[in-house]
Amino acid sequence: MIEMRVAGIALDAVSRSPIVLLKDGSERRALPIYIGQDQAKSIIGAIENQKPPRPLTHDLIANLFEAWGMSLDKIVIHSLQDNTFYAVLCLSQGKTKKEIDCRPSDAISIALRTNSPIWVMEGVIADASIPVDREADEEERQAFRDFVDNLSPEELIKRARLEKNDEQ
Repeated sequence: MIEMRVAGIALDAVSRSPIVLLKDGSERRALPIYIGQDQAKSIIGAIENQKPPRPLTHDLIANLFEAWGMSLDKIVIHSLQDNTFYAVLCLSQGKTKKEIDCRPSDAISIALRTNSPIWVMEGVIADASIPVDREADEEERQAFRDFVDNLSPEELIKRARLEKNDEQ
């Protein structure tokens, strides 16, 4: 799993649909997730730390967690099927832990209100992320190619022996 953060809300240029954009810690990968207008407003409200005069749905859920002594340990966006993302809320109350199915947009909105981490499975990132820093990606690929090109069987044996000695 890779921890991500909300980078912001964008609008699709063609459909004008809102997209929540998640970025990894290195800011090398971004995960765009299409969401509804109401969810976009809720996420923006949480990002901007806006307090509505009365609790809206995601505020209510966060208030319920607090009132019942529950904590949102994290949210996990765990799969992508037929262009639909799936997420769970990972809750705990004392020693009891539960995972609750949730739309990613709702999970993100609740996570922002409870200062909970947002995690995404590697497979989802591999399938749906977009590169943000192509130059850094290419530099990394070239450095790996250079490393492999300069590696000899003797060097591999030497490294294996060093690692074995370090373990003992």
